[in-house]
Amino acid sequence: MDKKKFAFGKENFILLGISILVIIIGFFLMSGVQTTEETGFNPGIFDTRRIVIAPIVTMAGFFLVIWAILKKPKDTENDGKNQ
Repeated sequence: MDKKKFAFGKENFILLGISILVIIIGFFLMSGVQTTEETGFNPGIFDTRRIVIAPIVTMAGFFLVIWAILKKPKDTENDGKNQ
């Protein structure tokens, strides 16, 4: 029986999952209370968490996605050549 070869290895899929989780956490950090006309101006929209930390976390997640895609999967010694 032939073993199917995928473009990504197990490690690549794990890194992709982690990076997507980091992106979701970054978008969650960006959320918060909104400013509406009924409630008046809310200075919380300029919080350090929302305008500094969250974009850094989100960009780190996107860079992790790129790294997970470009990372070469490790070749195993028994990749079907000995059979």
